[in-house]
Amino acid sequence: MCLGIPGRIVAISDTQRKLATVDVCGVKREVNIACIIGERAIEACIGDWVLVHAGFAMSIIDEQQAAETLRILTELGEAQQEIAAMRASGRS
Repeated sequence: MCLGIPGRIVAISDTQRKLATVDVCGVKREVNIACIIGERAIEACIGDWVLVHAGFAMSIIDEQQAAETLRILTELGEAQQEIAAMRASGRS
C-alpha cells in the first residue's frame, strides 16, 4: 500500500527542477515540491511540513498534524514500512 507520510523540508536541492530534501523520521530523500510552492519563493519552503507521496510533496501540513499523523501511522505499523521502503531505495 502506498500512502502519504509527513516530512519536513530541510533544504532546496535544485531550484530549476523544484526539488527539495525532506527529512522523514531521520531518513532524507529528494522530492519534487512543485505542487506546494504556490506564489512564494522556493526557498520559503524550507522548514515546511509536507505530506509526501510517490516522490512528491502533495500538500503543506502543520507540525501538529505531522506529529499526529506519524503517531497514528506508527500505531498502525505503516510508518515503519514506508520508512523501511525509503531506506531500501538508497535515498537516505
